[in-house]
Amino acid sequence: MDNDASREFMENLPELAPGEKFCFDCGPEVPCFNRCCAELTLPLTPYDVLRLRRQLGSSSDDFFQTFVRMRSFPDTGFPLPLLRMLDGPGEPCPFVGPVGCSVYEDRPGACRCYPLGRGARLDGDGVNERFFIVREPHCCGFDEGTERTAQEWFENQGLTPYNQANDRYMRLISLVRATGKPLEARMATMSVLCLYQLDKFRELITNMRIFSRVDVDEARQAAIMEDSYEGDCAALDFALDWMELIIFGESQGLKRK
Repeated sequence: MDNDASREFMENLPELAPGEKFCFDCGPEVPCFNRCCAELTLPLTPYDVLRLRRQLGSSSDDFFQTFVRMRSFPDTGFPLPLLRMLDGPGEPCPFVGPVGCSVYEDRPGACRCYPLGRGARLDGDGVNERFFIVREPHCCGFDEGTERTAQEWFENQGLTPYNQANDRYMRLISLVRATGKPLEARMATMSVLCLYQLDKFRELITNMRIFSRVDVDEARQAAIMEDSYEGDCAALDFALDWMELIIFGESQGLKRK
């Protein structure tokens, strides 16, 4: 689903008023358990891939070859990786079995968000959020459950680091969209490597001696190159700064030497 179609889809959903509560729970006791984990068009953000690759212990090449089909945002040229569903009846998610999700602790943000949709728009005061109810005919999760606000649901589902990382990526996409020109093919390819393939991005940093070109203190350099979850987060943060710098010639978080 492209960005315009996504916005149109969201606008046709019931919106939660600020502070409004909704009732929902999901688990093995719900009759439709796992029904929503099939035939999905599920986009993966850079932070989603970071978490999934770390959970699976997979290289970026293996992850993309096994689990991803690539698309792009037509208005910006940025990559749009989609989780590849399994072939066969029902096209199930590759991570879901009879007992549930095998990557539950690191499942994508869209899975955590469900049954809410989050509309986020950058403004001068930060991120302006709106929340929508996604209620599918098969879903029994609304029949019983705990009453929560959208903010309480997001906290319960551990979405804070996802939203923080995704909003940073959204800012970069918005800056490119404002130019009215999609990324050139070479820059789009670079964005895949830098944002989604952090193992290859670290190799690029070394081979191109990127740290010699920009003002990055030794502590941040060490964090970026560390092969750990924390290191991946530091590398993604740097990658977003780096992409902004090479696209626009300047970045809020990074200066040339």
